[in-house]
Amino acid sequence: MSRQENHEMPFLDHLEELRGKLIKSVIALIVGVIICFIVAQYILEFLKYPATRLDPPLIFQFLRVQAIFVVYIEIGFFGGITLALPFIIYQLWSFVAPGLHSKEKKYFVPMVGASTFLFLVGISFAYYIILPLALDFFVNLAPEGIRADIAIDEYIGFAIRLMFLFGIIFELPMLSFTLAKVGILRSTIMRTYRRHGIVLIFVVAAMLTPPDPITQVFLGIPLILLYELSVYIVRGVERGREKAALEAEEEYQAWLEKEQKMDS
Repeated sequence: MSRQENHEMPFLDHLEELRGKLIKSVIALIVGVIICFIVAQYILEFLKYPATRLDPPLIFQFLRVQAIFVVYIEIGFFGGITLALPFIIYQLWSFVAPGLHSKEKKYFVPMVGASTFLFLVGISFAYYIILPLALDFFVNLAPEGIRADIAIDEYIGFAIRLMFLFGIIFELPMLSFTLAKVGILRSTIMRTYRRHGIVLIFVVAAMLTPPDPITQVFLGIPLILLYELSVYIVRGVERGREKAALEAEEEYQAWLEKEQKMDS
C-alpha cells in the first residue's frame, strides 16, 4: 500500500522504511565489493593500461608488504560502489516516489537510468582522456636520467579517485534537473551567480584533487562546462513548467467562456 493510500505515514514508519532501503543498499554494496575483490587482479590490469601507453611505459613497484592487498581492497570498494550504484539510486528514488504526483513518477525510471549513465560517462571520460593527459604531463616533468618507478598503490589510488570524482561531478546536470523539478533551483539564480559558482567550482576541485594546479584545472574545466549545461537544463525545465501553466490557463479560459455562454 502506498503512502498516498495511507494519506500520511507516521514518522517512525518513514524511518523504518528508510532503514529498510539503506539496509538493502548496504547489502548491494557488500555484494558489489565482494565481486570486484574477487576479480580485482583483472581490474588492476585494466587500470594499469593507460600507464602502459606512455613512452616509455611506467614501471610499477610496491614498497610495503601489504601494498597489493590494500590495492585490491581499494579496487573492491570503489568497484563495488560502481556496481551497486544503479540499485542504490533505485532504492533512494523508490523511497521518494510514493510522495510524488503521478505525473512526476514518470521520471522515476529515466532518472535512475540517466544518473547511472552519467556516472559511467564521467568515469570513462576520466579513464580515456584525463588520466592519460595527467600521466603524460607529470611523468614528462622528470629530467633526463631519472626513471619513473611508481608505487602501485599510489598510482591506483590516484587513478581511482580521479575516475570516481569525475563520475560524481558528471551527475551535476541530473542534480540540477531534479532540483529544478521540485522548484528549488532557478536558471536566473545560476546566471546571476555564475562567477561565484565558477570560483566555488575551482575551490571544490582544489579540495577533491591532489595538491597540484594541473589536476585541479583538469577537473575544473569539465565542471565549468557541466555548470553551463546545467543552466540550459534548468531553463528547459522552467520553459516546460511555463508551457504547462499556459496550457492550463487557456483550458480554464475556454471552460469559463463555455460556462458563460451556457448561462446566457
